[in-house]
Amino acid sequence: MTTYKENIGTDITVVSSDPSNPVTGEVWYNTTTQKLKGYQQVLSLAWSTGGNLNQGRTGLSGAGTQTAGLGFGGASPPGSTAYVLTEQYDGSSWTEVNDMNTARSFMGRSGTQTSALGFSGTTLPGAVSDLNESWNGTNWTEVADMNTARRSLAGAGDSNTAALAFGGWNPPNYYTNTESWNGSSWTEVNDLNTARRNLAGAGNYQAAIACAGNESPGAVTAKTEAWNGTNWTEVNDLNLARGSSGAAAGTFSSLLFFGGHTTIPVGNTESWNGTNWTNVLPLSTARQSLGSAGASNTSSLAFGGENPSSAQAVTEEWNAGIAVGAWVTGANLNTATAGSNGAGSRSAALSFGGQPPAPSATANTESYNGTAWAEVNNLNTGRDLLQGSGTQTAAIAAGGNPPKDTNNTELWNGYTWTEVNNLNTGRRQAAASRQSSTSTLVFAGENSSSAYLDLTELWNGTNWTEVNDLNQARYVPGGAGADNTSALCFGGYDGANETKTELWNGTNWTEVNDMTIATIDQQGAGIATSALAAGGNNPTGSYVNAVQSWNGTNWINEQTLSVGRSLIAAGGASGTSSIVFGGYNPAGAQSNSTEEWYGDGKLTETFTTS
Repeated sequence: MTTYKENIGTDITVVSSDPSNPVTGEVWYNTTTQKLKGYQQVLSLAWSTGGNLNQGRTGLSGAGTQTAGLGFGGASPPGSTAYVLTEQYDGSSWTEVNDMNTARSFMGRSGTQTSALGFSGTTLPGAVSDLNESWNGTNWTEVADMNTARRSLAGAGDSNTAALAFGGWNPPNYYTNTESWNGSSWTEVNDLNTARRNLAGAGNYQAAIACAGNESPGAVTAKTEAWNGTNWTEVNDLNLARGSSGAAAGTFSSLLFFGGHTTIPVGNTESWNGTNWTNVLPLSTARQSLGSAGASNTSSLAFGGENPSSAQAVTEEWNAGIAVGAWVTGANLNTATAGSNGAGSRSAALSFGGQPPAPSATANTESYNGTAWAEVNNLNTGRDLLQGSGTQTAAIAAGGNPPKDTNNTELWNGYTWTEVNNLNTGRRQAAASRQSSTSTLVFAGENSSSAYLDLTELWNGTNWTEVNDLNQARYVPGGAGADNTSALCFGGYDGANETKTELWNGTNWTEVNDMTIATIDQQGAGIATSALAAGGNNPTGSYVNAVQSWNGTNWINEQTLSVGRSLIAAGGASGTSSIVFGGYNPAGAQSNSTEEWYGDGKLTETFTTS
């Protein structure tokens, strides 16, 4: 048996203070706190990037596992070209193999990489097919046709000799029809309870799951049905209703469902344990009409699709044991509040302003030392929906509400707030660069003259100066940035929830890669090359616990907040070290909760106390 030292490389040490730079797996006893502690890496289920398809396409079908997948058929949106293409995935890259006989998209499917079936679907332009093709690992062969021609149906099955087909449509008819394949012919069996198209399916011909879909044009459903070999039974619904061919992978008792369309393409992912659906980390690339493969809810593959009208080649792999970031519960604020703002870091933060449960905006200020919040001297002017930047000992507060035209600016010196020169244009629900009180940028927002502002103002430590506008006017975006020469604006509302991200270089704003989730009322932290966006509202108005990090090029979905919150405040030096606090909780009440973000997932854990 190996010893702890042989595994980790160090003995369990006895120290009077926690080590400043522990290694993962290190354990020590702190004589001052009388606690046994260890340093751990948080591991979890997560999506990671795989190799791209050779041909991006929507409405394609999939079979097999995460390391031995098959993708076939599909189309280029909005359906101008159908494909016969077949590609195989080896766990890292796709290889083109022999084509199907007939170009089709939105087929049903079953099987593995070496024994698959592609049935029904649509040929172009728009014709619905009853064709059935069988794959033997090398070639496709036409076999017996389905009894009912349809498209946008779902399938389940382990091979090309045993499969189940269900749902779908042949305009204007929505189908409940279910057919069973025995390797030579299709037989009609008992119907689904709910007619729908664009549904997803997984399992085999004796034990399958049907979920989601469209029950009529524009009407998405969360309904889930289970097949026991004879009948369909309604079971627990998905958490999010959606259609447009979200994808499922796995078995009757262990499957993953991801992607689809609500009012926009989504990346939401849910895990099924045989009884209930649980929300897990979303796809990094939100999309609909994608392909899937996988053995269970811990090993799946997502590929292709479209978002919002362009074909995707992106592949994502779902695995257990992935190093992920982690949220840790911090101490509660003394006063629950929403619409406040913040400054500082994960262990030295400042909260100011906001809307407490009392009827008027507050001037309350609290300081956080990594362990507890303490009330300190208040703002001179109580307000909410204001902007903030800086550190725990040197911060700036600008704008806010009421009224929505507030241009008041105050500086914090670690002890008191002092009124200084005002913004040129009063506003609320704007965003700001986050790290400096002497070199700051405020952008976007709303006031009585405009619901969506593109105005940008630069603070040089003494005065505000109007500079070049955002490309997209909006309010309630998130913001990040080191100073007035480098900032990031993301999300917000311009008549619809936005995913647009813009980068400020000290002179101009440039559009860069979009967020993965369209949110408003989220809060930002960090700098222009390493930022975090947390919480907010989704397009349906629900508070979300979604978190995204920005690496300087792309947004990545991260571990979620413990609960959905809107109009939270934040501080933090980067997208890997941040803190959020306050906001409205799912019940619509002000929150006093604090959560600390460790983006590398490396945490000090207390094992025992004495």
